Amino acid sequence: MQIAQTKAVISGGLSGLGLAVARHFVAAGGQVVLLDINDSAAADVLAELGERAHFIQADVSNEAQIEAAMLEAVQQMGGINAAVSCAGILGPGRVLGREAPMSLEYFSRTINVNLIGSFNLAKSAAAQMQKNEPGEDGERGVIINTASVAAYEGQIGQAAYSASKGGVVGMTLPMAREFTRFGIRVMTIAPGVFHTPMVDGMPAEVQAALGAKIPFPTRLGQPSEFAALAGHIIENRYLNGTTIRLDGATRLEPK
Repeated sequence: MQIAQTKAVISGGLSGLGLAVARHFVAAGGQVVLLDINDSAAADVLAELGERAHFIQADVSNEAQIEAAMLEAVQQMGGINAAVSCAGILGPGRVLGREAPMSLEYFSRTINVNLIGSFNLAKSAAAQMQKNEPGEDGERGVIINTASVAAYEGQIGQAAYSASKGGVVGMTLPMAREFTRFGIRVMTIAPGVFHTPMVDGMPAEVQAALGAKIPFPTRLGQPSEFAALAGHIIENRYLNGTTIRLDGATRLEPK
């Protein structure tokens, strides 16, 4: 599939990695529907991206909201053939904190947004993609999840986050295998430390220290580089069922 042919739903689409993917797809001629729980930036983003972009306010962890959003996205774009899951939260905290052990509610919220939210978007998108007419090689759609290098080398204080992202990695292959009969590919990107709103809000010296730990190139990742990889996944039909680390060869230290 060419990016110009994409009709993509992108969660977390109003900022960070999701917005970078939206910009990349629209610049190449594709259509996007941006999902986000917060609509404060929607007007500005839509003004920037133009008529091929739409916005739907939705919580990825809410099944009914995402199912309704998919139906609306089908109407707005005339179908769905790509879904990119970029919505997520950090959920930082030690299991045995200074005041008390981590609450199960706090741990569950991270799982609900990062893992269950990714599953929710993927299965709802796939339910629509299976109706598409098959293209070359019988392809009907592409699903791209976002994990993290913390899925492999979680740091102290990342138990909830690493568990959620490890689950995203773990479901990639079985979901891809199941969807082969529908011609739907499933891939995951595991980014390292990238310029995102959270990181960009840190002091300059902290950002420099983070970048200095990356082997090569010795800097933080750019959202445009994440978007470029997402675009390549869309166009390369032989990529399926695996997770690609996008991290400058970094390996997270214990803390």
